[in-house]
Amino acid sequence: MSYLKYRAEKIFDGYRFCEPGTVLITDEKGVVEGLSNSTDASDDIRDLPGILSPGFINCHCHLELSHMRGHLPEHTGLVDFVLNVVDQRHFPEDEILAAIEKAEDEMLAGGIVAVGDICNNVLTLSQKRKGRLRYHNFIEASGFNPAIAKMRFERSEAIYRQFAGNTYNRNLSSSIVPHAPYSVAAELWDLIIHFPGNQLLSIHNQETADEDQWFLNKSGGFERLYQTMKIDTGFFNPSGKSSLQSCLPYLLPNQQLILVHNVFTAAEDLAYAKSQSGKNNLFWCLCPNANNYISNRLPDIQLLIDHACDIVLGTDSLASNHQLSIISEIETISKQYPDISLETMLRWATSNGARALQMDAVLGSFEKGRGRGWCK
Repeated sequence: MSYLKYRAEKIFDGYRFCEPGTVLITDEKGVVEGLSNSTDASDDIRDLPGILSPGFINCHCHLELSHMRGHLPEHTGLVDFVLNVVDQRHFPEDEILAAIEKAEDEMLAGGIVAVGDICNNVLTLSQKRKGRLRYHNFIEASGFNPAIAKMRFERSEAIYRQFAGNTYNRNLSSSIVPHAPYSVAAELWDLIIHFPGNQLLSIHNQETADEDQWFLNKSGGFERLYQTMKIDTGFFNPSGKSSLQSCLPYLLPNQQLILVHNVFTAAEDLAYAKSQSGKNNLFWCLCPNANNYISNRLPDIQLLIDHACDIVLGTDSLASNHQLSIISEIETISKQYPDISLETMLRWATSNGARALQMDAVLGSFEKGRGRGWCK
């Protein structure tokens, strides 16, 4: 078997930067054989500019909303953003499919190799069947009124069956997940967490201060959201706790959860989450460009670091972002948090992301048997 050898200005192996002169060795299909120094690698080394890294993992995306690029105003806050998406998301199917393909092209060009993608329909399935990227499809379930929990779950399960029916495609995996604490009734939570094989979950978490206010005392902007959407909330009794502390107890011990956004997550929430760590495997997904787009505010990332959170990165959707680029997300974090090292952020974007999507056996690092990376 012949091998391909790559050397770059810097090589990041998924965990740290390698010693100068390190060479990445792959087989002809790009599968990693290992890392070596230049002397041991002998000749036929291809020198590349920039940083050579494992492919990026986009842990949170809404590919199905790619047709909404540039259609929604910025800095409206979450409530008005959600209302605008609901009101304006319906486009001709051919436009939606074309936008999905273009968005996937952009992710590929930007070094993304795997995506945790939120799905409320099957419009992305035909593109995903091409197998150009690995996807874990988070089939979203929502329904705040207990009376519609069973109906809403059955709708999500029907979508799940269409994605899961592609068992021949090793690049696709799927699970049914809750949309957000404020949009999922306890009865719907119960159906989601007990769905067979539902071990990998994702949820939008504390994206706005209104979310905690709703669970603390049934106040804030969500009252307007529910009224506008004609959702009856008379049954709801606030827990008196934050939204995160209200929803984490639903999870089963074997379930892994990606918490997305975390803009208003407080130290008390992180301490609570840590107290639950024997029960839940948690990852904290940052989508800073979307946070800027919607509310012009980022999470307290240093707080997450100080609490030893497993951090990963996502792009969110083109309804709330100008591009689907992990590099751009890293640049945005670096501008506001210049003390966070590039090595740390690359780890979030590679090995951490692969663990979060349960793809670390094949992606996320330059360990033997993993897929090769790219150079920027």
